[in-house]
Amino acid sequence: MSYNIAVAGKGGTGKTTIASLIIRYLLKNHLVPVLAVDADANANLGESLGLEVRQTVGKILAEFQGEKIRIPPGMTKQNYLEYRLNEAVVESQGFDLITMGRGEGQECYCYPNTVLKKFIDGLADNYAYLVMDNEAGMEHLSRGTTRNIDELLIISDHSVKGVRTIARIRELVSEIKLPVKRQSVIINFVPDKLDDFVSRELDTLGIVPVAILPRDDTVYRHDLALKPLLELPDDSKAVMVINDLMTNILR
Repeated sequence: MSYNIAVAGKGGTGKTTIASLIIRYLLKNHLVPVLAVDADANANLGESLGLEVRQTVGKILAEFQGEKIRIPPGMTKQNYLEYRLNEAVVESQGFDLITMGRGEGQECYCYPNTVLKKFIDGLADNYAYLVMDNEAGMEHLSRGTTRNIDELLIISDHSVKGVRTIARIRELVSEIKLPVKRQSVIINFVPDKLDDFVSRELDTLGIVPVAILPRDDTVYRHDLALKPLLELPDDSKAVMVINDLMTNILR
């Protein structure tokens, strides 16, 4: 059974970067194989990992709606859909990536949810770790399309609004009764130290971050040049913080 890590937060907080650095840590420490799942509507985990994504689950599900009458003889709908979903898996050294994406049309996630859950769970059984990059609404988590989460990392930028978003995400987790074993908060893009306004908001909401990520020009330059974050140097500030965090999480 895989150890499942999900990353969530509002847009622009660096979720994808942190998910990539977690995968980098797992690969560097030979904690493989890893299944990376890009469940953010603004799918760019593949770019951060240096992989080309040609097919997404959303597109396959949308196409499937028009293919029901052309299912090959002798195959059930479920078997045929599972066969097609394998097209969305991008293989790499030590890890694979599946991108959820968005389909075309309102029904792209309705019928196949149970099949999709079975497919992702079946994939995860073949990996030591699953790392999922989510949007703030955590659509795929709330739809039950993934298994229990061992570690939910909720990301905020260095702002009061970001901290308040963390509180709302935690409320959402409680309201929809997500199967999450542990929740942890990370504050990203911190200049030198936490601003007093941000610190007071954290205290007011009773939030204690497990990690503070500094602004890292090395990460910025890699993103700008479209270089995989897996190639970041070991002395990158962000890399060192995530390495320490993951060592503590997996202890």
